[in-house]
Amino acid sequence: MQPAKPRIDILALPETTGSVLYCLYEILDSADSMWTTLTGADTHIEGFDVRIASPIKGVFTCIGKIPIMPQASLEDLPSGSIIIAPDFLLGDDFQTTEFWQASAEWIRDQHARGSTICSVCTGAALLAETGLLNDREATTHWAGAELLQSAYPEVKWKPDLIFSCAIGDESIITTGGASSWMELCLYLIKRFFGYDAAARTAKIYLLGDRSDGQLPFTGPSPLKDHDDAVIRECQSWIADHYDAPQPVSRMIKKSGLAERTFKRRFTSATGMKPVAYVQTIRVEEAKQLLETTHLSVEEISAAVGYEDSAFFRRLFKRTAGVSPAKYRQKYQAIRNLGKPLAHLA
Repeated sequence: MQPAKPRIDILALPETTGSVLYCLYEILDSADSMWTTLTGADTHIEGFDVRIASPIKGVFTCIGKIPIMPQASLEDLPSGSIIIAPDFLLGDDFQTTEFWQASAEWIRDQHARGSTICSVCTGAALLAETGLLNDREATTHWAGAELLQSAYPEVKWKPDLIFSCAIGDESIITTGGASSWMELCLYLIKRFFGYDAAARTAKIYLLGDRSDGQLPFTGPSPLKDHDDAVIRECQSWIADHYDAPQPVSRMIKKSGLAERTFKRRFTSATGMKPVAYVQTIRVEEAKQLLETTHLSVEEISAAVGYEDSAFFRRLFKRTAGVSPAKYRQKYQAIRNLGKPLAHLA
């Protein structure tokens, strides 16, 4: 019997903005499964059980007249889930409502029963209403910080932060502006399924800094299906020996084919010339080493089969769109999510 999926309940109220609500739902509901869909690589991760929950029964509209159909009412939900309060549109005359109070009481009770409580942007106001943020550091949208400081002075508001959780206590998490749903999604995926799943999600949905284009997010292309057994055997060999010297010559020798015949059949079977195929394999392995180790670029260059690190740097930038150092920095931000003092600002 498989263990139950971690459950996420996203709270919806009339003050909710639909963009954040549905972005949270889309990314978390498809956590890692979209990687399998688009690349063909099965990650064997079941993902989350995500639902939209509300104290309101039946369809209602949120900010922008966007319809919301709750999948569960608050009283029907068991304890032990991850609860997310998305952003809420708060005016200067912000006053709590009947639904607001009911939601706050429910969140307070769920936290006491072991649930993890999260907020995005001004969703921190609802967490503050519960009293759970008293004497804690918390973040929110910078434009709402003054209002919330006045309404909830017991909270140590830090609007300069994008992500905040207490050291040693990850049961309450707050994130900054509306787009900080990205950091929260990646953090939750990393926390429950590991860094690799979070990195794959960032690559599939292009989450994070996109100023360098799409190349830094690209993963390995799906392997072309073919029935050339000789070439398949060579592909299997290079997957384990990508760092070998003169890999194309060694594959030719292994195949028993004439050089021109091998290159023609390899290109026909894989859609790539042998040299380009080897370079792709090596760069993908280098990406993994940059993401998961502290090896220097020179050490990584040698590890994937390039003695000339200058050539490796040029090849990597041409393929990945950024230098090895910048690539490492981009994905190190995901690895640091939730670590003490590793707030993304």
